[in-house]
Amino acid sequence: MTNCLNKNLQMKSKKLLHQCLLYAGLLIMAGLLATCSRQVQQKPNILFAIADDWGWPHAGVYDDPVVQTPAFDRVANEGVLFKHAYVSSPSCTPCRNAILTGQYHWRLGPGANLWSTLDPSIPVYPLMLEKAGYHVGHYRKSWGPGKLEGWEKHPAGKPYEEGFKEFLAERPEDTPFCFWLGTSDPHRPYEEGTGAGSGMDLDRIRMFECFPDDPVVRSDVADYFYEVQRFDSDVAEAIRLLEEIGELENTIVVVTGDHGMPFPRCKSNLYDSGTRVPLAIRWGSGIRKSNRVIEDFVSLVDLAPTFLELAGVNIPEVMTGKSLLSLLESKKTGITEPDKRSFVLHGKERHVPGQEVHMGGYPCRAIRNHDFLYIRNFKPERWPAGTPDPMLAAMKHYWLADCDNGPTKTYMNENREKDENHRHLWDLSFGKRLEEELYDCRKDPEQLVNLANDPEYADVKESLSTQLMEQLELMADPRATGQGDIFDEYPYYGGGPRHPSSPPDGDR
Repeated sequence: MTNCLNKNLQMKSKKLLHQCLLYAGLLIMAGLLATCSRQVQQKPNILFAIADDWGWPHAGVYDDPVVQTPAFDRVANEGVLFKHAYVSSPSCTPCRNAILTGQYHWRLGPGANLWSTLDPSIPVYPLMLEKAGYHVGHYRKSWGPGKLEGWEKHPAGKPYEEGFKEFLAERPEDTPFCFWLGTSDPHRPYEEGTGAGSGMDLDRIRMFECFPDDPVVRSDVADYFYEVQRFDSDVAEAIRLLEEIGELENTIVVVTGDHGMPFPRCKSNLYDSGTRVPLAIRWGSGIRKSNRVIEDFVSLVDLAPTFLELAGVNIPEVMTGKSLLSLLESKKTGITEPDKRSFVLHGKERHVPGQEVHMGGYPCRAIRNHDFLYIRNFKPERWPAGTPDPMLAAMKHYWLADCDNGPTKTYMNENREKDENHRHLWDLSFGKRLEEELYDCRKDPEQLVNLANDPEYADVKESLSTQLMEQLELMADPRATGQGDIFDEYPYYGGGPRHPSSPPDGDR
């Protein structure tokens, strides 16, 4: 009798245990389904903030001793800071075209040039996200400068004259958003003396070695810093608005610049002073480990596929960028994906048509790894920054037109013959260059000593040259297939820097 009772109790216990396990499994499954449902409903918002002519390393978190960027520093400290982020081209229009399309600029036809256009058949991430249900818009400078033809909508979405607050007010309830926060800071011209007037210590400014060390130049750099700080305050206000509506943690905040500072040998040049940019990304609910510094090479062409992947939108095969999601989700710091991101490519086509006789630019391409920078100049007979003789320029009166006018440019030209050092610095910025350039970035981080003809580096040069051309061929770069002269033939819709003594613009 006792044995029978024990057996009955055991059977009931097993049945009860089975029911409990089944119930627990259903609860777990329901929880997973609810989580997945929430993830589907709560697609991440995207706030993309980009400065105009803000280059590396001009931010507090990069240890600059003068410029103050608390908003950028916060994004980096609460997210991920990139030490080796590069643009596709150190020129406004092609860089922005590359960001929007997720493709290197040399694949975009006329879109590879400044003051150009963009083919409306090429997919751009903001409009793709709009089709996927995102509320999309932009403020101030996004695409361009140039002339858009054939576009039903602006490639960066609807413009909002009043900015991010107006955009958020129009946002439909429970709709994810994608906003492009553009500025004109720190693009020239500057109000001279604003940097010094704001209290900056000019003696503490850490200048690039290609600049002459003169009070005029130091003050000019301080004025640039002043506008960098003004951009940073725009970012701070956008973050405040996100916190106010409780959306900061579900928003990917990306802060960067479109190329180097508008100074000689920076903007429109393939050295780090022209192509390397600040980049920090914050995503409170998505980055697994914050306050990390990543030293893998990334390109701003990687942003479009990143945004699309995070939104669950298929990435078009034409996009050459690589999603950064694995870097954001990683817990590693330093070099995290050595097999995937050991180098970066960039290049330049026509910036401003400042050459003599013809309307061409200064075409060049580069490959950069942790040790070396290799540059191929396809037309070394041309002036890298445009002709110094404005009367010989194809567009008359255009003067060293690939370099924006400003006190530093004027000082370097007026003092060119002052001494050997000033002549050398002028030549670094404006003089003609060899067909190949090679820099040992370990010994020469500012890339001032060309080793292309040094026998000791012959093997390195050959290896990088081969690797560069193979990569360009894979990406259908016309310069790698002998069709590159087409870039010189595309229309140019803008103006350019003119010699100070020239008549008003338009009188050629």
